[in-house]
Amino acid sequence: MPRLAVGDVAPELALPAVGTADGSARFSLAEAVAEPGRRGVVVYFYPAAMTPGCTTEACDFRDSLASLQGAGYAVVGVSPDDVDKLARFAERDALTFPLVSDADHAVADAFGAWGVRKLYGKDVTGIIRSTVVVGPDGRVAVAQYNVKATGHVARLRKALGID
Repeated sequence: MPRLAVGDVAPELALPAVGTADGSARFSLAEAVAEPGRRGVVVYFYPAAMTPGCTTEACDFRDSLASLQGAGYAVVGVSPDDVDKLARFAERDALTFPLVSDADHAVADAFGAWGVRKLYGKDVTGIIRSTVVVGPDGRVAVAQYNVKATGHVARLRKALGID
């Protein structure tokens, strides 16, 4: 699937989740972007919970969550992991934003975050570490692909004008 670009209508994202504010077992992008005062939803795709790079990125989002929320942005992490593993990840690292399970990678594919990537110098098919910010109008405001886990959140905050 082609990658999304600024101005594209974001695909729907409604998946099993852990860490939703209302305690529900599903996360809906349409509902999240429609919340009053919401400037956007940061949807970030990561390959696997509890791996070093994904933990670094998740903890960076956790540590920046208050300022992102203060600026009107919600955060949701998407991976192909099952909900049980995501719950362990959230508990282990005190992640307080929703993590959703895209086990069949249909959402990652629709967002352009599924494909061939490098892993230890070899081509593998899977999640391409990516971040898409969806505005309240349902359109893509920021689209970043093949991002590095370390420092990514700081770069995103700068792109959003938070820093």
